[in-house]
Amino acid sequence: MKILCFSDLHCDRDAATKLVALAADADVVVGAGDFANRHKGLGDTLDILRTIDKPAVLVPGNGETADELRAATTSWATARVLHGDGCTIDGVEFWGVGGGIPVTPFGDWSYDFDEAQAETLLAGCPIGAVLVVHSPPIDTVDHDSSGRIRGSRSIRDAVESKKPRLVVCGHIHSDWGKRVTLGESLVLNAGPVGHLLEVDS
Repeated sequence: MKILCFSDLHCDRDAATKLVALAADADVVVGAGDFANRHKGLGDTLDILRTIDKPAVLVPGNGETADELRAATTSWATARVLHGDGCTIDGVEFWGVGGGIPVTPFGDWSYDFDEAQAETLLAGCPIGAVLVVHSPPIDTVDHDSSGRIRGSRSIRDAVESKKPRLVVCGHIHSDWGKRVTLGESLVLNAGPVGHLLEVDS
């Protein structure tokens, strides 16, 4: 299975248009959150992305809520919004958890969850699934521009216990495009450019 992974479009229509072209070579498209900016402009990219006819798995970022993302994708027939739940596509299990984890310093507008809430949202992730999260596991692809690590302990714990075959995240812009291996799992901070990865189905 070829998966096109991206995150953090932040209303960038040009990036969305390029992803539509890249999706021609993918079996599944995965978007790891932050389609909008502070809950504004959600349709800017989704109106373009909804022309993709491949199955798509999306999670909210901290810039839009799960309900906002579900409402904005009602006309994207092949898209599924996950947040504390999962789906199966061609025999491959996916599990999604969105939002900023841990709680960000950005204030009330940010769609955030603390580590205890995240642990609950992650609990049902099947062993060996593709895990789609907006926030990275701590001390992986989560180094901000000053070098501080900004990821989530609960997500890291879930990766270590559930051994997902792939973890797709975003959120920390300075580590876009970076990938590491955590145990048996490849962790990718996708960013808006788009990366085609292959997983066994």
